[in-house]
Amino acid sequence: MKKAFKLMSVMAMSALLVMTMAACSGNGTNTGNGMNTGNEATAKPDAEKPALKRLNVWQNEEYNAYPVAKLLEEKTGYKVQYDMLPQDKWAEKLNLIMSSGEAYDIVTSYNDMALYSDYAQKGALVDLTPLIDEYGPNIKAAIKPESMEALKVNGKLYALPVTVTYDINSSILIRTDWLDKLGLSVPTTTEELTNVLTQFKEKDPGGNGDRNVPLTIKGDQSMIDNLVGAFGIANTWNDVDGKLVPRVMDPAFKDYVAYVGNLYEKGLIDREFVANKDATAKEKFASGVTGAIVVHWADIPAISDSLAKTKPEAKFAFVPALKGPNGEAGFAANAGFDRLTFIPKASKHPEDAIKWINASLEPETFKNMAIGVEGTHYKVVDGAYEPIQPIFTDERNLANNYMAGTDEENYPQYWQARVRKNPVMFDAFNFLNNEQPAEVKIKNVLGLAPYMQQYSKTNQQLSTMVGDYTVKLIAGAESIDGLADFQSKFMSAGGEAAIIIAHTASSTLRERSL
Repeated sequence: MKKAFKLMSVMAMSALLVMTMAACSGNGTNTGNGMNTGNEATAKPDAEKPALKRLNVWQNEEYNAYPVAKLLEEKTGYKVQYDMLPQDKWAEKLNLIMSSGEAYDIVTSYNDMALYSDYAQKGALVDLTPLIDEYGPNIKAAIKPESMEALKVNGKLYALPVTVTYDINSSILIRTDWLDKLGLSVPTTTEELTNVLTQFKEKDPGGNGDRNVPLTIKGDQSMIDNLVGAFGIANTWNDVDGKLVPRVMDPAFKDYVAYVGNLYEKGLIDREFVANKDATAKEKFASGVTGAIVVHWADIPAISDSLAKTKPEAKFAFVPALKGPNGEAGFAANAGFDRLTFIPKASKHPEDAIKWINASLEPETFKNMAIGVEGTHYKVVDGAYEPIQPIFTDERNLANNYMAGTDEENYPQYWQARVRKNPVMFDAFNFLNNEQPAEVKIKNVLGLAPYMQQYSKTNQQLSTMVGDYTVKLIAGAESIDGLADFQSKFMSAGGEAAIIIAHTASSTLRERSL
């Protein structure tokens, strides 16, 4: 090395000096690479950085031409070639790519823990911990330790998450103009809900005659959001005397089924609900035939537009957390991940991939990626981020597809700018997620549990089994007298093992939180 320096020309030394000065500008805080200079004194000049290949989830616009791609290239100094998975059967395509050894440096997929765990255990992924320790100060600051812990496979971290950004998905949406006609208020208890639905049936405020339906749901909606919380079983697994218990083994399950079954028997729940598809139930509400429906807040704009055409006088609102007979109330609150980003073993540039992710998570770069520039893409109103249209949609609507991890502390607030694009949707979102008291947001205890292979293998089968049985109970095709026999079948079909695994996982999570 000394000999090389002796042979170097004065011109070359001058060029090196210029490059060094450029790299050191920024007073030791942040360079054009998006890196902290104190943590990466040997950062390559942009010209020497390799081009990276990234595989992403499907989107309806070309990745490489979207403004966020250019922003990240400017802020990180890396040129990235983006490819995307198909919209349908993406997991099959990803399996083919991973098995072929195609040299992608970064891969982002939807959250499929079974797929991710399989790749990790087969040695197809790079262990990220050493790379993050050396090149990832922004990653460590942005992503919470508990999120990383939940993604460890055999003690090693192979992926970074994009966590869910809001708590509550759905509730009962009710026609408030029907309530006004009858002199009723939005129900706050299960008893009041029964009375409201009874009045909807008997007095037909929508003028639908024989077509009148008080409450509609879809056929696979055996566990009705909000109502399950009123009976203390908001989540698939709930605490009973300090232990996690699946709904069907919970003593409250019988009370829930009795209540909903009674609604069905009285004709207060759609008699055709078993055959209802999601679109069928929504069409009934949107056409003005039914007075209430259980929907996700993101469905509100389409429903509102349809009602404006068919029933322009219609008004609606979400029902708050209903109190049940024992005073319980609650919504299932999300916990877990939306997407995972990993580095395949076939990557030619794993260190640079982590450097790029780290640079994208530099706080101001991440904020710019998420919601843009203040005054151009958004404005701050009463402390909230309001989108400026149409440029926000044109240049930031797809920003989440470029993320390989998020600023978990701040992103939930940034993200709400997207919901504010539609005032009707934001009102619905805001009511469920910002206006409901914290005590009715019942966290999914297993949402951040490490991947449990045996539990995952039987969980879907058990969920389908319980769902089908519950529908039959509600519709009167099965008697609650047979519950003990069904519970025995549930336990022998994998429920017993699932309970043991869930208890172990919840104990581990409690220990981590201490």
